This record gives sequence, C-alpha cells and structure tokens, in this order.
Amino acid sequence: MLNRVRSAVAHLVSSGGAPPPRPKSPDLPNAASAPPAAAPEAPRSPPAKAGSGSATPAKAVEARASFSRPTFLQLSPGGLRRADDHAGRAVQSPPDTGRRLPWSTGYAEVINAGKSRHNEDQACCEVVYVEGRRSVTGVPREPSRGQGLCFYYWGLFDGHAGGGAAEMASRLLHRHIREQLKDLVEILQDPSPPPLCLPTTPGTPDSSDPSHLLGPQSCWSSQKEVSHESLVVGAVENAFQLMDEQMARERRGHQVEGGCCALVVIYLLGKVAIIVRNGEIIPMSREFTPETERQRLQLLGFLKPELLGSEFTHLEFPRRVLPKELGQRMLYRDQNMTGWAYKKIELEDLRFPLVCGEGKKARVMATIGVTRGLGDHSLKVCSSTLPIKPFLSCFPEVRVYDLTQYEHCPDDVLVLGTDGLWDVTTDCEVAATVDRVLSAYEPNDHSRYTALAQALVLGARGTPRDRGWRLPNNKLGSGDDISVFVIPLGGPGSYS
Repeated sequence: MLNRVRSAVAHLVSSGGAPPPRPKSPDLPNAASAPPAAAPEAPRSPPAKAGSGSATPAKAVEARASFSRPTFLQLSPGGLRRADDHAGRAVQSPPDTGRRLPWSTGYAEVINAGKSRHNEDQACCEVVYVEGRRSVTGVPREPSRGQGLCFYYWGLFDGHAGGGAAEMASRLLHRHIREQLKDLVEILQDPSPPPLCLPTTPGTPDSSDPSHLLGPQSCWSSQKEVSHESLVVGAVENAFQLMDEQMARERRGHQVEGGCCALVVIYLLGKVAIIVRNGEIIPMSREFTPETERQRLQLLGFLKPELLGSEFTHLEFPRRVLPKELGQRMLYRDQNMTGWAYKKIELEDLRFPLVCGEGKKARVMATIGVTRGLGDHSLKVCSSTLPIKPFLSCFPEVRVYDLTQYEHCPDDVLVLGTDGLWDVTTDCEVAATVDRVLSAYEPNDHSRYTALAQALVLGARGTPRDRGWRLPNNKLGSGDDISVFVIPLGGPGSYS
C-alpha cells in the first residue's frame, strides 16, 4: 500500500503575538558532526565565477554567494550555470557515482521560469551525530561516541523575497536541532520517565528559597507525565525559534534577505518527526494560510491594535467596505467567529482588512501569502512602516509517524515537495506517478527513488510550448522553483 505524505511548512504560535525573548543559541560549529561511518560531506557547490584576471566587486561577490545549490548535487561551475538557466530549466539530481543519499533517498530540482533571478529553494540531507552535553546525574563525563545518538535529517526550504533565508536555514537548522538534543541523549536512551529537572552544573550557586511563591499544595498533588517523544518535539520547536532569532541578529551583516518556509523530516529512535502540509493519502497535518489562520491573526490584531496602526482592521468583511455604506448593516466576522453575522458599519471599518483575498491570493496586511516561516524580519507593509513579522510565526507543528509500527515495502515512500510541485499536481497524480515509476524498477535498484523524484519534477514543470511551459493537458506547468525529496519508508536497515 502506498504511504505518501504531502509536505510543506506548518507552524504554531500563541495568540499573544511575537514569542518572548529567549537566550541566544550556543555557538554552532563550522561543520555538522557525523558518526564515524558517515561519508564525508562534499564541498558546497561553488557559485559561478566571473572572467579571470580581474578583481570582482564586493557587491558582485555577495550576489553570487547567495546563489548556491545543495552540497549533495556536487555541481561544477558549468553545472551551476546550467542549473541557473531559466530558459532550459534542466532538472538537477545528485550524480550516480556510488555515493548515495541516506536511505537511498531520491532528489530532483529545477529552477523557476523567470519568477526570480535565482532558484530560491534550498535542500539539505544529513546524518547528524549528537553527543550528550551532560550526565543526568550531574557528573561531567568523558566524551564518548558510543554514548551519543544519530538522527537522519531531510529539509526543503522554499524562499521568498530572496534566497538568503533559505540558504542560511539549509546550513544551520539541523545544527540547532542537534544543540537542543544534547541535553536529551541519556534521557532518551533511558526507558524510565524523564527527570523533572536537570541537575545544576557543579559550582553553580543555588537559587534562594522559593517557598513563598508556592500556592496551595492541593493544586500540585500529582505530576504531569512527560513522554520522551514530547521532549524531542520540544527540542525541534526550540531549534526553529533559535534559527529565526539568529536570522534576526545576522540579517544585515550576512545578507539574509527575505524569508522561507521549511519542510523537515527527522528520523530518530525509530520514529519520524515530520513538519508537513496537509495530505489526503496519509493525512499528517492541515494547511496553513492567511485564510486557515484567520482567527489567530485576528485575535492578535484585536489584542494588540497598535500592530494594525491606523491602516488596518482586524475584522473581516466579504469585500472592502465603501464609504457610502457607513451606517448600514453588513456581514462580518471577528476572531471568535467561524460563521457570519451583521454589524453596523462604523468609520474604523473602512480600513483595509488584516486578512484579505481568497485561495492563493489571500494575503496578510495585503503583502504576504504565508503566515508561518523563518526570516522576514525586515518585511513591512508597502508604503508604510508597519512591520509584518509580529503576525508571522516560526514555530513548527510536529507530527510523529512511528516507522516501527508498520511493515513497509520498497514502494512505500514519503514525498516532500515545495509549492512548485503541489501548485499544479494533486495527491492522486503523485500517487499514480509513484506507482508507474517504481513498478518499472527492481525493488533493490537504488536509483528508482531518484528516477521518481525526477519524474515528479518533470511532470510539474511540463515542456516548453506556446511561449511557456505546458502540461500534457495543455494547462500551464509550474513556473516556480520545484524541489522534491523521495524518502523510502523502509528506513536505514532496508535501504542504506
């Protein structure tokens, strides 16, 4: 039976707006640690070079530095130029040189048809080793690789308003996840319940007696149970927030322009934690848009009207209210409503709605069509100083799929794709492509998953015809960047 998940960004946020300040993330190492058996990481595909013999202006260096492709593609300078060709739109995949991605994962990508200067998608596929930071007993221990954990990591990052945020997240997000997991190494390997508090580091002064802060003891007669799984979920959530905070600190000095949506899969201790968009074959989550998050956005605007300035209203109307309709009763809904009711139109209702438009044209503050992602710290309403970031969340929704609870065959796969795939391809069409392509290969042929990723990208891109890219049904193909991972659900034991 086909197991497939449609994947895209999904984030959670409290109704109170921007998250509270957090301590800065620890200094991240220059390279991700990997277990001894992992293959060494290939150098990142270099940017295309200018003609030799002359110094390159600093601005040109910055522009080209932002144009890089995933490490595992191993592109030469010539290959990088072909990958950047909007006219040819050649599909790129890792070379078949014997060095396979983990789990024989398939990958393919293609640049947009001219929507942006470069491909703003980025991808990452890593085997990450986590070495424990401390012993749960509080006694420092000698570093030992045998006491650590490994997790498999796949990430797609769909950039907007520039590729800087996506490129940065593809390099650093898995390292933030690793840092957050360091405190959990021993705890996750111990079947007993997690400790309520981690021991203090030797030499740390004890805090003053907090007994005067305690309320009636009847409220604390029992302790909530916390699972190991929820600790991993919390580590991933914290990693996303720390990644977003790092982008905020470094956005000027490091050219971290724009923002990005993130699609991430993590395999740890037999389970897959998936940050996803909605799917119908294996429904893993719901889709997050200005429409689906209308009530969260409206509640924030209601609680903090200063974020709306004098330009926007948190209320929603079926269309823009006209001045001649002042005093009339018109349909509306607020942050508490899923249905519609009538209200008397007042002067404040003439302001532009916080959430407007429908479907792919839905926008927050008439500016951005995504409500959850990383970056966008400098984004402001057009011709205004109002920042949009307070309405955008960096927190992920994490769903867990236990691979050990099912027997998976070689045709059971997890498909991750950016919007370039899903804007023109349905779940059923992807499922049909999976069946068609995989049935043409032997189950032990490791190239079958790359072939499937290429077929999905080609199917969404279409062929050049009538001054555009067309699908077989003559509808327009995707003009967006398209990136696809195909992950066999058999795991490392079957397909490594």
